[in-house]
Amino acid sequence: MKRRLAAGIAVAMSAALALSACSATSEDGAEPKTIKVAYQTTATFNQMQILMAAAKSQYEEANPGVTIELVPIQGESADYYTKLALMNQSPATAPDVQYEDTFKIQSDAAAGYLLPLDDRLADWADYSQFADGAKSAGLGADGKTYGVSLGTDTRALWYNKDLFTQAGIAVPWEPKTWADVLEAASTIKAKLPDVIPFNVYSGKAAGEAASMQGFQMLLYGTKDTLYDTSTKKWITGSDGFADSLQFVEDVYQGDLGPTPQQALDPNIFTNVTAEWLPKGQLAIALDGSWQSAAWIPSGTNPWPEWSNVLSQAPMPTQKGDAPGLNSMSGGWTLAVGAKTKAPDLAFDFLTTALNQENSKAYDIGNSQIAVRDDVAADPEYTAANPSFAFFSSLVADTHFRAATEDYAQISNAITVAMESVMTGQQSVDDAAAAYDEALVGIVGQDGTQSAD
Repeated sequence: MKRRLAAGIAVAMSAALALSACSATSEDGAEPKTIKVAYQTTATFNQMQILMAAAKSQYEEANPGVTIELVPIQGESADYYTKLALMNQSPATAPDVQYEDTFKIQSDAAAGYLLPLDDRLADWADYSQFADGAKSAGLGADGKTYGVSLGTDTRALWYNKDLFTQAGIAVPWEPKTWADVLEAASTIKAKLPDVIPFNVYSGKAAGEAASMQGFQMLLYGTKDTLYDTSTKKWITGSDGFADSLQFVEDVYQGDLGPTPQQALDPNIFTNVTAEWLPKGQLAIALDGSWQSAAWIPSGTNPWPEWSNVLSQAPMPTQKGDAPGLNSMSGGWTLAVGAKTKAPDLAFDFLTTALNQENSKAYDIGNSQIAVRDDVAADPEYTAANPSFAFFSSLVADTHFRAATEDYAQISNAITVAMESVMTGQQSVDDAAAAYDEALVGIVGQDGTQSAD
């Protein structure tokens, strides 16, 4: 892991130096006419590249003399965050516009990486089309807006109907409790031994995917939470936390998931999306609404049969308690870098990228839940993907991360606890106690409270 991180940092620093050499500024001190736009790409995610290329073409055509310099950063989330943070440390390399995860907004704004946008948004007529929840996702701890949403998402259980039928499990599948999920995985294991029964992301290599769409998809289906929004304190010693770790242990120590080696492979996301699901090697995946983006004709791994082979079921609550299901939602934004020397041009490009047509194309291409009212009501959007209606229906019962300035460190501590139980290095009780100790070390004793 240390060698990979060092290599990633070296690549990022090299890229940063290269970028500084080509950053354009005018000799008369006016705003530079080159705007650097940094964003993520992966082996199964090319939708930002498509969006940025389209917006670049549109903007340069409408604004002669302005150059949009696209800076794609290849890497999964943890690597992307690291490289983007390194770029933001120097005015010479910091991007003017950047692709920003909602959970990073508060910490990045506090670090001085992001520019508040409220004054400019007040003059952008299109901003009235954005849902209130999407606007909230762009807020920093100071109440200012630092990011404009591209779309949101929900999470649920994807399952292979053909494999279920072969294993004698009735479809449509409607699990009511965690025990129902584990029972189906056990049946798959017994009847189809060459198939991975169930994938739930876990461990440090999976990063935020393990913490959010693994652990928190479990925890928020219990009666406990990570964070008390009324007291603004983090929770220690909760039964729900230990029960969620127990579920992870049951999957991995019970041979109901990938091997720990497979789960800790940095390519786990590509394996799930491009290999295991399309090839019938995985029966159930606790994953996101965006999965089908890779399988549509314009995706990175077209799979015409996906909507016939796969179906979706809500992730049930632990014991079937109301509302009977749980989802987690997040999403990404576009933000303007605080170190930009051309804030007006940078914001102007952001509005081009997030206009109605570009937002619609991105939401369709990336299987996103639309956050613009005019896109959500567009017949082209609603008819574009057979999974949109199901995943949109989960919004009413979804949860959002406590995206405080400390969240990134706390999320990492969750992945450490998950990895320790999935590999058998610690018992559930010991891993939960170690998390509590780490939590106090991050936020202080006064920043925590014991579960009721």
